[in-house]
Amino acid sequence: MSDHDYDRTRHFIGGEWTPSLGTGGIEVVDPSTEQTIGSVPRGDGRDVDTAVAAAREAFDPLVSVEERRARASRAIEAMRARLPQIAETISREMGAPIRIATTVQTQVPLAVAEGILEAFDDFEHERRVGNSLVVREPYGVAAAVTPWNYPLYQVVAKVIPAIAAGCTVVVKPSNEAPLSVFEFFDALADADLPPGVVNLVSGSGAVIGERLAEHPDVDLISFTGSTGVGIRVAQVAAATVKKVTLELGGKSANVILDDADLATAVKVGVGNAFLNAGQTCMAWTRMLVPESRYVEALALAESAASRYGVGDPADPATRLGPVASSNQFDTVRGFIERAIADGARLITGGVQRVREPGYFLAPTVFADVDPQSELAQEEVFGPVLAIIPYRDEADALRIANDSLYGLAGAVWSGSDDRAMAFARGIRTGQVDINGGRYNPSAPFGGYKRSGVGRELGAMGLEEYLQTKSLQLPV
Repeated sequence: MSDHDYDRTRHFIGGEWTPSLGTGGIEVVDPSTEQTIGSVPRGDGRDVDTAVAAAREAFDPLVSVEERRARASRAIEAMRARLPQIAETISREMGAPIRIATTVQTQVPLAVAEGILEAFDDFEHERRVGNSLVVREPYGVAAAVTPWNYPLYQVVAKVIPAIAAGCTVVVKPSNEAPLSVFEFFDALADADLPPGVVNLVSGSGAVIGERLAEHPDVDLISFTGSTGVGIRVAQVAAATVKKVTLELGGKSANVILDDADLATAVKVGVGNAFLNAGQTCMAWTRMLVPESRYVEALALAESAASRYGVGDPADPATRLGPVASSNQFDTVRGFIERAIADGARLITGGVQRVREPGYFLAPTVFADVDPQSELAQEEVFGPVLAIIPYRDEADALRIANDSLYGLAGAVWSGSDDRAMAFARGIRTGQVDINGGRYNPSAPFGGYKRSGVGRELGAMGLEEYLQTKSLQLPV
């Protein structure tokens, strides 16, 4: 197999690359050139059944803690060796600038994997409670359905804890950016894992995802993607009473209090909103600023946005690549058009295609955004920032919490204590305080319609473990 085999015709099932039982393939398009660069198999329900059977056969509920750790460690080391290749593939298949692909898109997944292993070493796998021994056991066969925006991260955040917990796994990657996941499985094929511990099946979500969610031999399904599809996964999975974890949409508020370092807060906030061309579920897409500093904040945001040059993802100088697909391009443009029609004031950017070929949009900033408008309430998933003024701290908290989502956010203040106090009132799963650094070992997940369950670190590991109480004689 070449370093970059972009024409994939086989699934990974039972420890082998296996011909698909489905017919045809799914083309993968480079969003910076609009050219097809490869394809993956269009599997069907039979491929899912074969993969689940392999995972069920490989599942050993009594696998030792030592063996589970060894498997996870080998998987991580095999992945580490292939990260430069995977970074290049991610850049090509979903348009991430190479400076992002070689850092956020690949080094963060490595840090996440290492964090899972550290949590595993500190984990209390069994403990005594009165006359009971409480033991943690692997959940069983896990299905992982993952999106395209951070293709390696999303798979690693599910597969590594599942392996460490002693589960076996069937993965369905996105259709827009599956090639890097296939390369991750190339690494897993070299990791000397028992056949069936990890399996990969590609195809349409309506076929592969649906079958995994309904399959009676799948014990747990972990889904990351849109809230609408997540609701469908939960509905289908309910028929077999399997465990469901969901990491869904976000519309995170970046709250800048009146005593904050405004220049820093706006600069970092713009960068966060435009990371990965805005295709980040935890992006701070609502910037809340005090009315007294609103004009100043708009000028700072416009200046910061001007530094996000749109360009070829392969160029190390590029900060903003294309959005990931033609569908996403049209979706984001539609949001921009409707925001203008709704009365939001365009500060910079807009609907124009700024580079051809490719799905390139300019970094876009809106002012005077109504907190109840579509732009302030719905996830755009593109390089679009909404700036909203507020009257006082109570108003800011009301606006921040006025959302169906609750995934992430930020608070800025001249006082860490004041920022902390405000953050405690935000109904969201993760809040950065005055630019607090991302922690790959801290639990990540959402409130409200942003999801159920947590990933990363010890809590991410726990999602793949069952709890059993052994009542001992006194």
